[in-house]
Amino acid sequence: MTALRYMGWITGCSVLTAFVSIIWQAFIALQTLNRTTVLLTGLLAIEGSLKRTALEPAPKVAIGYGACTDLQINATEFLDRYYGRRIPVAAATTGSRAVVNNEDELLQSFAYYFQNGAAAERVMANSTLFTQLVGYAKVMDKERINWYMGGNAPLMAVRFFMEGAQVLLGAHMSRKLRPLLPKEIRLAGDEIPNDDIHLILEYKAGDKWGPYVAPRANRYILHNDRNNPHLRAVEQLTDALKMYQPQLLVVSGLQMMDMFTFKSGEREARLQQVQRQLTSQPQGTLNHFEMASYVELQLLQQLRHFVLPYVDSLGMNEQELSNLQQVLAHGRTTLATDWNPRIAHTLDQMRQVFISLLEDYEDRSSSDAKRRSISRIHVHTLAYQAILTTAGSKWKNTRAAAAKAALTAHRYVCKSQFINPEAVLQVLDDSFATSAQADAPRMRIGAASPVPCWREYIQYGRHRQRLEVEICVAPVLVCREARKTAGAGDNISASGLAAQL
Repeated sequence: MTALRYMGWITGCSVLTAFVSIIWQAFIALQTLNRTTVLLTGLLAIEGSLKRTALEPAPKVAIGYGACTDLQINATEFLDRYYGRRIPVAAATTGSRAVVNNEDELLQSFAYYFQNGAAAERVMANSTLFTQLVGYAKVMDKERINWYMGGNAPLMAVRFFMEGAQVLLGAHMSRKLRPLLPKEIRLAGDEIPNDDIHLILEYKAGDKWGPYVAPRANRYILHNDRNNPHLRAVEQLTDALKMYQPQLLVVSGLQMMDMFTFKSGEREARLQQVQRQLTSQPQGTLNHFEMASYVELQLLQQLRHFVLPYVDSLGMNEQELSNLQQVLAHGRTTLATDWNPRIAHTLDQMRQVFISLLEDYEDRSSSDAKRRSISRIHVHTLAYQAILTTAGSKWKNTRAAAAKAALTAHRYVCKSQFINPEAVLQVLDDSFATSAQADAPRMRIGAASPVPCWREYIQYGRHRQRLEVEICVAPVLVCREARKTAGAGDNISASGLAAQL
């Protein structure tokens, strides 16, 4: 009887423990849902403040260059189907190569970025193999592949149009692709017989490929472009700009300019044309450069010379930010970085990039009057949007722009305009440090401040000049079930820019 009484006591305790655990988990879930709902309500309210009156003219935006057709497929299903067990034992740093030449390099490169959850865009130098891969993708079940209009510039153009802007796009398109672009968007570029194709290998958080597990949803992009690297629409867009006179000129798609496409000096000549386009704009026109997945150091150094000194604004993700910071500070590129960096770390890198560009302007503006002083940086990550602007600059609505970008991130990746709080994953804590330095102030995220903003002074240059900036950080309501990540950065950046015009 004693043993039975003892076993009954243990059983009762186990049942009570399980019951308490269930109640506690339900309480935590309810608290999380409540916090998500409060944040969503706050973000929507801030976004709502952006509505233009009927008397306000639609902002005019011009953007270049290039266009393509995106063929989106499930990465792991595709690779498992055609390469079976040919999975690299270890994805070494050589997987970060800029150019993919054969199947082994493709698998190694994909494994490297897949296990790091990092976005990547790589040139497939072997055109025969690329055509073969596209052929493989086309024969997969129709439900498992999707065709979309692609290219940084067209995707941003459509988003600007959706946000109420007048848009001029510099790009060559085929007769098949043009109908996918809203007819209201003006096109500066010739019709071409066939569009370049980009193979988009998408994967979700938790997807497995051999021994590797993706820590977050992302994509690996392969291309073998023949049209986009040459930026053939530059001259046509430049001519159209003379009459169009936009408030904003956006330059994107320069990552397509791989060295193997050009003969000696040709790429530099094309970038000089981009530089002339930027420098020909009046001071009233804001210039923005949209970063991308760059790994070739020589191209980044050319961008530093021909493009970066002539723009007011930069847009990028966390990996591109780290890459740019390393190039500016040390003259080298980085490999895949932390897929979910702390806000303090990202803000410090943004400050470092901002200071480097300010100091470059200070050193050289006297000899080149067409140089511009950087006044805006927007970094988009999985968990948050961070926008830094110079106080008193032409960029307005920084808080609302961050909120808009955060909401766009969720809507685009979930492929839904409706945001369901129960379908949201919150990655951020209730507060964050504004810098990794000791005694840095902390900001809270909550009902009273869903998008924390503050002002601070940044010191730069030989004479330690002080410049006041405004920084806003908006939490992203992360989509639990990512449906599309390719093009997310373009849509996020464009929505943030549109809010600040």
